Amino acid sequence: MAKGKGFGGFGGGMNMQAMMKQAQKMQENMMKAQEEIAQMETTGTAGGGMVTATVTGTSTLKSIEIKPDVVDPDDIDMLQDLVVAAVNEALKAANEKSQSQMNAITGGMGGLGGLF
Repeated sequence: MAKGKGFGGFGGGMNMQAMMKQAQKMQENMMKAQEEIAQMETTGTAGGGMVTATVTGTSTLKSIEIKPDVVDPDDIDMLQDLVVAAVNEALKAANEKSQSQMNAITGGMGGLGGLF
């Protein structure tokens, strides 16, 4: 490679050291965001707030709250459906929040700003 021609024929404007620093900074930001996502909690509700589910940013179900008024021994199917709906709503919210946080770092291009 001729001196001053850059890396791999890309021309003289490409500075590999600056790119590596930028990639390292982005990786650090991604790791920080992943830690924040793991600590994040979101909730989902169903039945007008009769069932509330709380999940972490890593999609772990943390708690379920069921109002006593919704408990009907003759209609267990409805209660089960409400629990499923509340958990799914909480998981969807957690996914949207974590996706938004990662997109803020990567510019929405996936893995290290589209480098990989």
